[in-house]
Amino acid sequence: MIDITECRAALRMIRATIEEHCPPGVLLSEDQVNGQYGPTLLDEAEALSVAIVATVERLSFEPREIPLSAEQKDVSFALHRGCLLP
Repeated sequence: MIDITECRAALRMIRATIEEHCPPGVLLSEDQVNGQYGPTLLDEAEALSVAIVATVERLSFEPREIPLSAEQKDVSFALHRGCLLP
């Protein structure tokens, strides 16, 4: 069985990763989590899960321009000029 100290450390690591790499505002502060979800480790885990889902949803719906490769640029240029070569 996993020690409670290890569980706390794992959740802290996940929280730090979300805070560092996810958009601002997707993760509640620890005090907010305690007030909205509760003070247990499962409550913290639930808040972290909500933040991950919010990040995925936000990134999935944000329009992004995907850069073309050199080959795609050549084909696009040829199409615009009307001279696509085999």
